[in-house]
Amino acid sequence: MPTSIRGHFLWHELMTTDTDAARSFYRKVLGWKPVPWDQDPSYTLWMVGKTPMGGLMKQPDEAAAAGAPPSWMAYIGTDDIDATVRGVERLGGKVLRPAWEIPSVGKIAVLQDPQGAVFAAYAPATVPTPKYPVAVGDFSWHELATTDPDAALRFYQELFGWQVTGSHDMGPSGVYRMFGLDGHSFGGIYRKPAETAAPPHWLVYAKVRDSKKAAAAAQAAGGRIVNGPMEVPGGDWIAQIVDPQGAAFAVHSAAPASRAKTQAPAAAPEPAAAVESAAAPAAPATRKAPSRRPAAKKRVRTAAAKRSPKKRAVKAAGAGGARKTKTARRAATAGKATARKTAARKAGARKGIRKTARKASARRPTMKGTAPRRTAARRGGRMRGRRGR
Repeated sequence: MPTSIRGHFLWHELMTTDTDAARSFYRKVLGWKPVPWDQDPSYTLWMVGKTPMGGLMKQPDEAAAAGAPPSWMAYIGTDDIDATVRGVERLGGKVLRPAWEIPSVGKIAVLQDPQGAVFAAYAPATVPTPKYPVAVGDFSWHELATTDPDAALRFYQELFGWQVTGSHDMGPSGVYRMFGLDGHSFGGIYRKPAETAAPPHWLVYAKVRDSKKAAAAAQAAGGRIVNGPMEVPGGDWIAQIVDPQGAAFAVHSAAPASRAKTQAPAAAPEPAAAVESAAAPAAPATRKAPSRRPAAKKRVRTAAAKRSPKKRAVKAAGAGGARKTKTARRAATAGKATARKTAARKAGARKGIRKTARKASARRPTMKGTAPRRTAARRGGRMRGRRGR
């Protein structure tokens, strides 16, 4: 069990323009039950049974006036909020809202990393015990699309002590690095595609039983699927979605126990799969479809099996053809010899040169016996040459 909450994702909050519509949408897609917070009914808790998974609030007017779209905010745990705020400033980040305290909740600060991604630091009044793997309905993965993955990783490592738990080479798109603590992977960091207009940002993944069903429910409820549903390395499934008000999030379902290799998506689909914005999401890229591979092999084997008899038939036909050609050539040569013999006889009868006709007739057996054998030998050589090729 974790000995500290430092670096663990403890809370997730949706700030949106229409809270009533959001309550209805997420209940249909994720099965959360929206419950008013007893300390402030304007704030909604997302509940699974008796466990709160996150919160919902109206987007501040100043944020809407500045053109900020509705969005999800990830809260990362810290044992010392003041030290974390100082660390952000020292490492080149920004403090968007200094730490403040909410009675019975704890201290919170809204921060920005050096590349521009926004997150919150959270020092709870009552320290929870993070549990892994997370349950269905909770948030299982956190993905940072940024302009400088190496610098971003160093920033968060220094601030929260994150460790690299794995990596996935995406070719020209770069390396997708996974991070976490104590052997548990929390998410991944990768380079934001240059064509993506949105600034660096975090994307949160909610764990569901079936990503395909969740994506279908989101679409039916007015959401927009920007990537997936698709299988990722390790056998898990994901789908990236924009809700009706414009907030981007994703769903993740674990692979069956027999196929599961990791506790969370092993890699980003591709950098181009980053959610650009509510208005213009990036296009999805290469999809793995390993399940299709065995079928492809079967087709190849079947095709090869079909070709084998054909090749045998061609060889057999070639051999038979060679024999038929040899016999036919002999017959044709014999026929020509007979015709020439007859013509010679007729010529001898007309001209009275019987002696010349007999000499010509005597020479024809040699022609009959030699010429066809030479022809057959040549053709046999050609056939053998073709079969050899």
